[in-house]
Amino acid sequence: MTTIPKEYHAPVWNEPVIMEMGHPGRRGLLFGAAEEAVSKEVSNPMALVPEGMRRTTPPALPEMTEPEVLYHYLRLSQQTLGMMGMSIFGTCTMKYNPQINESLAWMPEVTQVHPLQHEDTIQGALQIVHSMDLALRELSGMDQFIFQAGGGAEAAYINTVVTRAYHASRGELKQRDEIITTIQTHPSSAATAAAAGFKVITLMLDEKGYPSLDSLKAALSDRTAGLMVNNPDDMGVYNPEIKEWTRLVHEAGGLCFYDHANFNGVMSKLRASELGFDACMFMLHKTFGAPKSGVGGPAVGAYGCTDKLAPFLPSPIVAKTGDRYHLDHDGPQSVGKIREFWGNFQVILKAYAWIRAMGADGIAQAADISVLGNNYMEKGLLAIKGVTRSHPEATSPRLEMTRYSLEKLHEDTGVDVHDFLNRMTDFGIDAMWTSHEPWLVPEPFTPEAGEMYGKEALDRWISVISKISDEAYNEPEKVKTSPHNQAIHRLKHGDTDNPKLRAMTWRAYKKKRE
Repeated sequence: MTTIPKEYHAPVWNEPVIMEMGHPGRRGLLFGAAEEAVSKEVSNPMALVPEGMRRTTPPALPEMTEPEVLYHYLRLSQQTLGMMGMSIFGTCTMKYNPQINESLAWMPEVTQVHPLQHEDTIQGALQIVHSMDLALRELSGMDQFIFQAGGGAEAAYINTVVTRAYHASRGELKQRDEIITTIQTHPSSAATAAAAGFKVITLMLDEKGYPSLDSLKAALSDRTAGLMVNNPDDMGVYNPEIKEWTRLVHEAGGLCFYDHANFNGVMSKLRASELGFDACMFMLHKTFGAPKSGVGGPAVGAYGCTDKLAPFLPSPIVAKTGDRYHLDHDGPQSVGKIREFWGNFQVILKAYAWIRAMGADGIAQAADISVLGNNYMEKGLLAIKGVTRSHPEATSPRLEMTRYSLEKLHEDTGVDVHDFLNRMTDFGIDAMWTSHEPWLVPEPFTPEAGEMYGKEALDRWISVISKISDEAYNEPEKVKTSPHNQAIHRLKHGDTDNPKLRAMTWRAYKKKRE
């Protein structure tokens, strides 16, 4: 272990909001008079603006020079992002995003491509998308991938509508109206199934950390449309009976969907098709080295399926005929678009570059390091007073993450997991993630070492947890009132829910304080 960690003090300035800054007459840029030819052509520019859209008073904007604006936002960025601490973010695979991939994605040949260009002018882009499709087929055993989904939840939704279309094509949709999932499967799977009109059956966990086969058998019937499950789950528990699960679901006439949000620890170790799944999903913005974000931002939920479901996929699909790539819109059974065009191309490019750089051996090694790092952390964390592991009866090694609990520490000291999170930032480390709702484990936290952190970094992270545990038992108020060294100290969470105080715009802020 490392020595006792020193506290970190974030940069702090008494920085006003930008609407309170500036001085009359200051400008960031002065525009010269228009050239005579322009003035002659345009005449009065205001005449180009419809009278009903013209301002009656100038906009209430701060008057500032360009450096003043720049320094203001730099100071704000230092207060919010200056810490640059470790981010061991369970179930979100916060890995390093190579700078060379960022450079590739910002090339004009990439940024200036438009999805409505003629196919002849985007052959390179289509080739990368098609190549990414082939790479994911190798990793999963699926027969076709699409990249329309803007994230994992949208990919799960694609699966539910494809499932619906598949059963409708067989005349069984009215009968098959139930999707089976588990309490530890990502909430988006149950939510999207419900959004697609299915009833959701949620299986609970037993002492082994996953639902029993008997509970699955009890849920199966001629009403079963499909199974949606992740494995390993967010506790790091792998269900070794998964092949029997998919066999039983198929025997009942349902489809099986593999939520690969936790793929990092099993990359190259298993393939969805070989476990009996009909479809699966990967998050390119997590597992494959592209920046983490959410739906609508730089994210892609890659959805793949076997040939029997391929006719129902959203279109268009990037296909290859001879040496030419094209967008195949010909899908008479397609469920239609889930999102515009054919995916966030820059994210696909980054993920493809990551796969090519890693190679098969690198991907396998990354999975090994993730599992090794997680189990190394477990030894250190379980030696800390007040820290326990979920499902202690489950003795099998956890994979890429483990769910821990501070319930004992909370009972002994009154310090809860949110106090713990706040105090972590005082040591220059990002607050750890708790868990998805519902909290099956009291006072939870779920670290995920991944493959990017070395032993020294993991030792430091563990030492911070140990230090805060000591403080909780000896100086509990110090933890309860943290953070102490950040630009913003403990927030009053009730204020954010108070409509008398909440203001989303400067105009609303001024009005509420008049």
